[in-house]
This record gives sequence, structure tokens and C-alpha cells, in this order.
Amino acid sequence: MKRTIAVLFGGCSSEYDVSLQSAYSVSKAISTENYNRMMIGITREGDWYLYEGALEWIPKDTWRSKGPCIPAQISLNRQEHGLLIFREGEKECIPLDGVLPILHGKNGEDGTVQGVCELAGIPVIGCGSLASALCMDKHRAHLLARQAGVEIPRGICYEAGTSLELIEAEAEGLGYPLFVKPLRAGSSFGITKVDSREKLGQAIEQAFAHDSTVIVEELVEGFEVGCAVIGKNQLITGRADEIELSKGFFDYTEKYTLKTSQIHMPARVSVATESRIQETAKQIYRALGCSGFARVDMFLRPDGTLVFNEINTIPGFTSHSRFPNMMKGVGYSFEEVVALLLEEGL
Repeated sequence: MKRTIAVLFGGCSSEYDVSLQSAYSVSKAISTENYNRMMIGITREGDWYLYEGALEWIPKDTWRSKGPCIPAQISLNRQEHGLLIFREGEKECIPLDGVLPILHGKNGEDGTVQGVCELAGIPVIGCGSLASALCMDKHRAHLLARQAGVEIPRGICYEAGTSLELIEAEAEGLGYPLFVKPLRAGSSFGITKVDSREKLGQAIEQAFAHDSTVIVEELVEGFEVGCAVIGKNQLITGRADEIELSKGFFDYTEKYTLKTSQIHMPARVSVATESRIQETAKQIYRALGCSGFARVDMFLRPDGTLVFNEINTIPGFTSHSRFPNMMKGVGYSFEEVVALLLEEGL
């Protein structure tokens, strides 16, 4: 029998638009011979709908007005194990075999949605609530990676209300240039590269606009590399990739336009170095309790040292995104990657 999968897209997040693109690509790749696919759209305001229109309206963000949308929510009754829909005043519960969140950033990638599904007793395809929350928190993710023996950048966390004078004084110990980041935000929102004390205050203010805690972090010399990881016990890794920057850093604009940067897949490193990247990615993945899939990002210093940067538990998933391209490097088509994620998750 076909299994029923709910794909969550959109979300009450600053990364709403990115989710639409990823969910469209993933949903097209799901085999309708093996799965009943249900599309659950979440608006920017946080309203949930069963979307029954054409997939093509999703990336254009016209799904809410173009296609039939029925109010819906996950049933927290573990006996129902499904999705409640409210069609013309009538309530119906559709049993679900799994939920695949293709949501980026807050209220989707941070363990909130995963927790709802776990309460409902519905399998989550991807990382669970604990791993999702930990990976979203840059500071705690770094602490756990360090406990596992992986080097991390030097950084200091500050809560809202901390005096700028204190931050400026302590930033001197890290040296300039440095990075100011919201503690829990994705797609580089609110991140600023700061090259002088005079610019630190504005960067701090911008980061606090995205989170109540910010982290001031040293700049790590070298370049960024990443590695896709799939699985729970037996892990599969993709090829490592490399981000080549001509200026600045890999911010939101660069991630989705590549105006002044380039991604090399595979990374321009030796076979031995790529193997170390893959093994370190698995080491971090396990240390943070990940399952299903994730992309692990690190810095490769000129001396060959690997420094952990972050984990994306729901990485970008369009046909040209980094994660599927890494898996393509080891022989998996986009459709095969999606099929593998569903099989692993269920």
C-alpha cells in the first residue's frame, strides 16, 4: 500500500521564500507510485492549510490564492496519528505515515515543528526536535562539537541588554575582522562581517533584530567546505564542496545568486583532505544527535585544520542546491536522494 507523506512548506520565518523553492523541487521528485503526497502550506503568519492545487504555484508564492486551501493542523491525539482538515465545517482526520518538513529557519528547522510531530506520534523525516534545536543554536552546537574533539572558532555570546562598551572591549581579544551573528538564524540573516570597532555597534543592533542572543566570533582563515550526510546508524556522505569567495562572505545574497562567489563540487582538495572532511562531518553529525539528513559546514585552514562552522538540518533542496549536488557526486540523482530520505525516515 502507498504510504501517506505530508510535506510542510512556507513557514512563519524569514526564510519562507527559500522553503517554497525547496519544497517545490522535493515534491516533484516524490514518487506518486509509492507515496500519497499531501502538501501542507504554512503562511508567513503561521496559518496551516492543506494545499490541493498545482505544485507550480508554490515557488511563485501564489499557492494561497490560486489553489484550493483547506484549514488544517496536526492532530495531537496520538490515537489519530494524522492531519486534521476542516472542509466546509466538517472535521476529517487523515492518517499520516510521516511528515517531511521542508522549512528553513525559525519555526521549522529549530525543533518546533519536529516537537509537534513527535507529540502526535508521527515519524519526522529528518532530524528530531532535540538535534534540530541544538543545531540551530550556534553556541551550543559548537560546545558539543568541541566535546567530540572538533576544533571550533573562538566566540563570545551576549544577551539583549548587554552594554556595547563591554562587547567592544571583549571583541578586541578576538581581533578584527570578526563576525557578529544572531545565535539562532539561518541563511546568514543578520550576520555582519566587521572590520573595525567603529562598525561593531551597528552590527550588534542588526543581529539583535533577529534574535535575543548574539555571538561575536573570530574570523577563521581559509575557506569554507561542506559535506552532506544521510542516515542514522550507517551514514552515507556526499562529496565535499568548497565555497570560493572573491570578497565579503557567503551571505544571503551570495547563497542564492552567486554574484561574486563560486561553489566547487567536488572541493579542490586532496583525496586525503576530502576523506577527513567526510569523517569530521560524520563525527559532528553524531555528536549533535542528527538523523535523517543534514549538511555540515566547516572551515579549512591553510594548515589543513578543520574548524566547525554550523549544521543545516534542512538544507536547501532545489536541483542546484549544495546538498543534492554533493550526493550527485557519489552517484545519486535528485529523485534517488529524495527516495533515500523517505526510506530512511520511515
